[in-house]
Amino acid sequence: MLKALIVDDDDGIRWVLSRVLKEQGFEVVEAPDLATAHQAIAADKFAIIFLDVFLPDGNGMQVLESGAFDAPVIMLTAETTFDHAVEAYRAGAMEYLPKPFDLDEVRELVERVKPKASVKKRQKKQVESEATAQHQPILGKSPAMQQLFRMIGRVAASDMTVLITGESGTGKELVAQELHKQSPRSDQAFVAINTAAIPAELLEAELFGHEKGAFTGADKARAGHFEEADGGTLFLDEIGDMPLALQAKMLRVLETGEVQRVGSTKTKRVNVRLLAATHQFLQDKIQKGQFREDLYYRLNVIPVHIPPLRERRDDIPELAAALLASAAEELHITAPILMDDAIGLLQRFDWQGNVRELKNVMRRLAVLTPGASITMTDVALALGNDEGNKTEPETLAGAVERCIKRYMDQLGYEDAQGLHRHVLEQVEPPLLHLALEKSEGNQLRVADMLGLNRNTVRKMLKHYDIDPSYYKR
Repeated sequence: MLKALIVDDDDGIRWVLSRVLKEQGFEVVEAPDLATAHQAIAADKFAIIFLDVFLPDGNGMQVLESGAFDAPVIMLTAETTFDHAVEAYRAGAMEYLPKPFDLDEVRELVERVKPKASVKKRQKKQVESEATAQHQPILGKSPAMQQLFRMIGRVAASDMTVLITGESGTGKELVAQELHKQSPRSDQAFVAINTAAIPAELLEAELFGHEKGAFTGADKARAGHFEEADGGTLFLDEIGDMPLALQAKMLRVLETGEVQRVGSTKTKRVNVRLLAATHQFLQDKIQKGQFREDLYYRLNVIPVHIPPLRERRDDIPELAAALLASAAEELHITAPILMDDAIGLLQRFDWQGNVRELKNVMRRLAVLTPGASITMTDVALALGNDEGNKTEPETLAGAVERCIKRYMDQLGYEDAQGLHRHVLEQVEPPLLHLALEKSEGNQLRVADMLGLNRNTVRKMLKHYDIDPSYYKR
């Protein structure tokens, strides 16, 4: 297998590049500094090297000029001046890649260094990888997903508590698994529990364990999930459904790092990284007295939001193809081909159930499609509606009204409070992403486009943790 070396002190850059290179069939080695890079080069041979200019222990350009790297080198830099580019090529760089870079351009670059004999083998491996969900669980080339990938890369290495938010079916547990896999705890246990799926009276024992005879049916002592995850990661899904009484005990565990089994007077210290997730708006539950504010702040140390599928429709073709291939492999059949009109209909659909719903539809299509290709009619039948016959475009006002009504129905709003602010917080980030994409990261143009002053735009970008430099070309 061909090997690639990434030398960059930015965890997010390394994570995104590593992900793309692995998709292309490379084995990847990462180095946060030049010292680590030299050790890797001394121990192995690489087909391609991605090298940052400014590193903690030196200048990558100078190292390249010295001839220390015996492989094609692609320089990475945030400096985008003409002189800088010329300097990189004179130093012997194969290519000069300004940050933030286009991932398709990265894919094209790595193709140039791969022997032609290995191309077919790589394509076969990529298909096999895409066909198996556990090999490539998180897909997406949209700006919103790239922002998510960068966030994962930045926070994975820490031990900080992460609160993952997003609608049902967006893949919150997959993000939690990726955070664990990329962390120093990756060789330890990853324990996941859906707090909404366990009866309230049993949840405490599930989390903290119990002693023999603590309650009817407790015929022996048993460790809880906190103890099982000791040294590793504990993922609590649907944390918003946790009973208030148990929330107080959860808060104490987070504050002290100690758990007490049901029926015991002793405590035990545990070393657990906690990841939590919810599809609910917890601040609304706090206002209604259904969730503790102090626990919310303990959980929301690092917020990570997964956008719904309808806000990243450009990702649907790649997701649909991967899920279709996975379903076909599982069923031991040949995957039918998705026609362009079928993909178009999939992209227009609203996907209330997000990726989970798309997965079910692709399984349905894999089984029920009569021919070798999937048409728009096949998709319309699989969706159970007449979407294939829709000719009138939907107005923006109509789409907004429909989405807000569905959202309110999902949350069960009886007497909505703070809805205006909440809707704005759902609408403003995708609007900013689109404006930044159209303006290539120019904040002045974004301000003109939105009819706002530049200071307001800056505050909004900071509030939503959006990096405008990502969109610059």
